[in-house]
Amino acid sequence: MAKVATAEATARRQAVSFVLGCVVALTVVVLLQQRRPDELTRPRAPAVQFFGWRTSSSTSSGHDDDGTSSSPSTSTAAAVLPPAILATDHQAANATKQQPAADTSAATTADDVVRCIPASPAHRQQEVRLGGKEEDADDAAEEEDDEFRGLAAAVARAATVDDRTVIITCVNQAWAAPGSLLDLFLESFRVGDGIAHLLGHVLIVAMDPTAMARCRALHHPHCYLFTMPGVDFTSAKFFLSKEYLELVWSKLKLQRRVLQLGYNFLFTDVDILWFRNPFKHVTAYADMSISSDVFFGDPDRLDNFPNTGFFHVRPNNRTIAMTKLWHEARERYPGMNEQPVFNAIKKGLVADLGLRVQYMDPAFVAGFCSYGKDLRKICTMHANCCVGLANKLRDLRSVLADWNNFTAMPHWAKHNARWTVPGACIH
Repeated sequence: MAKVATAEATARRQAVSFVLGCVVALTVVVLLQQRRPDELTRPRAPAVQFFGWRTSSSTSSGHDDDGTSSSPSTSTAAAVLPPAILATDHQAANATKQQPAADTSAATTADDVVRCIPASPAHRQQEVRLGGKEEDADDAAEEEDDEFRGLAAAVARAATVDDRTVIITCVNQAWAAPGSLLDLFLESFRVGDGIAHLLGHVLIVAMDPTAMARCRALHHPHCYLFTMPGVDFTSAKFFLSKEYLELVWSKLKLQRRVLQLGYNFLFTDVDILWFRNPFKHVTAYADMSISSDVFFGDPDRLDNFPNTGFFHVRPNNRTIAMTKLWHEARERYPGMNEQPVFNAIKKGLVADLGLRVQYMDPAFVAGFCSYGKDLRKICTMHANCCVGLANKLRDLRSVLADWNNFTAMPHWAKHNARWTVPGACIH
């Protein structure tokens, strides 16, 4: 009897469990049927990707009618550039040509994402970052846009695609005249050791309309006119004259603007001959790599004497702040050009901003002040420590002739090549 009772109890429990299970299942089915169909079929929002997105359409690269390269496709840039820099590049591309209207029914593209990404502090107006009023910053931005109208498009065309680097030099009428410094500068690229392609990334900044016309007459692909109201930059300027000081300090303002646009730049005076690629001597560590008039053998030693006629700068908050403080320091050092002022404030910039400065060895990046004797190593030669256009031209022509003689030598004899000294300035 006990076994029968136990079997009956077990059967009853199983029956109750089965009934409860059926009730739960029916309840779930009823609840699902009462939900709206769109809630069941609505797709999940994709996670936002800030790097490496791809789009199904892209703008093909090409050339404008004037022979200059057009901006790279947005999809390609999006795959390799940080969003803050990409946003700036997108704006520059819009400044150079009109983009076709987008299909509003299409899915979200990389351009749509870019518009939603705020610019980094490195690309905002410095008045905002330093606590100024937004209205004042907007006014300053409009004035700056007027001063550098067209610069963003010119830099975008000249810069390298892979790392957004542009080579910048400045000329006036005297330096751009036939047979003057600009002709020697361009010729050195053509006869240099595998650097002719770098001319496609040189932006020639003309400081007066005559220099601009000469740049175009040479069929150089990247010419930009930068003038200042009330200042005549056409003729050769005496060292430390009022016009000379305005010219050299105006270059610093333009360099700062290039950094704000998110580009690396290598600034080179036009009285420099290029023989080999100097970018091999620009380190990834340095915010600023600069040539020197006096070099004590250690590239990290701040006591080296800088030469601001040849230097490379990367765009970041430190370098943008550096160029701003550098330009403002002009008021504390009246009558001085930008080079000794930088030498006077460089230690403060390093201490206050964390600026990373390295000096280039004159054995490779040379000048008349200090230069390497081995022509097998030399990358550039600067006519520094030399006053007067005629003196610069005489010695640079001699240096260029020495290079041509060196390249014509058989390999086994090149170690005997020497510079022709003394000259008007070089010794």
